[in-house]
Amino acid sequence: MSVEIGARVAVVLKGWPRLSETFIAQEIAGLEARGVALEIWSLRRPTDKARHPVHDRVAGRVVYLPEYLKDDPRRVFEGWRQARRLPGYALARRKFLADLRRDPTANRVRRWGQALVLAAELPASIDRLYAHFLHTPASVTRYAAALRGLPWSVSAHAKDIWTSAPWEISEKLEDAAWLVTCTGVGLQRLKELAPHPERLRLAYHGLDFAHLPPPPPARPRRDGRDAADPVVILSIGRKVEKKGYGDLLQALAKLPPELHWRFEHVGAGELSETLKTQAAALGIAHRCIWHGAQPQKAVFAALVRADLFVLASKRAADGDQDGLPNVLMEAAHQGLPLVSTRAAAIGEFIEDDVNGLLVAPGAPDELTQALARAVGDPELRARHAARAGEILRTRFSFEDGVDWIANALGGRGMDQQRPSQKRTLAARAAE
Repeated sequence: MSVEIGARVAVVLKGWPRLSETFIAQEIAGLEARGVALEIWSLRRPTDKARHPVHDRVAGRVVYLPEYLKDDPRRVFEGWRQARRLPGYALARRKFLADLRRDPTANRVRRWGQALVLAAELPASIDRLYAHFLHTPASVTRYAAALRGLPWSVSAHAKDIWTSAPWEISEKLEDAAWLVTCTGVGLQRLKELAPHPERLRLAYHGLDFAHLPPPPPARPRRDGRDAADPVVILSIGRKVEKKGYGDLLQALAKLPPELHWRFEHVGAGELSETLKTQAAALGIAHRCIWHGAQPQKAVFAALVRADLFVLASKRAADGDQDGLPNVLMEAAHQGLPLVSTRAAAIGEFIEDDVNGLLVAPGAPDELTQALARAVGDPELRARHAARAGEILRTRFSFEDGVDWIANALGGRGMDQQRPSQKRTLAARAAE
């Protein structure tokens, strides 16, 4: 589909590019393919050493704001000097000071400083702003939009929904022209806080199948009985509390001794050493391979050699939780059976014993039982994987969501998308 759009959009992100946020890069590439002229404004420079191919498909200009105001005081001062002459300066400053009174932190001041630079340096051709994540990027975007007198919109995902203060969510949703979010459970939470619920829309990320490697034609029928050919259990995700890797290691350690398995993990994170120490204490370190962060080619190679995909998501102590992790869809696309938890929106994709196995979050014993069942039953794995792939292809369309966002960013209005898009989005919102 080709959409002719004359708008120029500034997309505000926390970091670009990031290996762990391929869903954002996929959307941006999809928007450009639909004719949206955009540029990326990143609040920090990349820390990952590698890039995914999708990052190289994005042609828009990338600008990095000062991550810390002390890093470039001249640029911040010049941003303030220019921004204070803008007609919206008084309004934006009032919003910032009201926020600062309730959140008197250095981070709040930094968001204001970044917004001053953003507003001062935006090209005159930019006619709207669009933020990914409702917390820090949306704060910077909201202030900059007020400074420039421009409309702004936002895409909300997971942590930003569950850990942001209710007052801040409500005030941002009061100002935003529209919001999209990627799960039904997230949409419901935001509707409870939104002054204008009708501005909120559900758009699952889905997968851009045209740019993914094809799934392998068949998988070995390993059943865990051969020590020389163990079942490969794979997980992909950041090593942080909400991903439940501590629970997963406990579950793996309790698997029956007659089952032979190997665990592989792809992803970086703050708990790397903690998890390695835990695996050693549980006596399973020799069965665990930690690959760290990897580019897309290596990620899909891991998916091909695996027999089973597991993600033990749960709510973290600070309230952070997943949305609907794209990695579950990527695993399903590659024909892998899924074992996960009922945390957050995972149940919007996986139905227990239909297209995967689901257990309670934070329940290692239940997870052990599900893993043991899947490891020892290749027929069950094949049946679940086939159904997961079918559901992915029929219910989680990347195209519908990006079409709607492209039209909305093009200024065509929220009620002027194609009729088929209206039906799809309405049906999903009702689920």
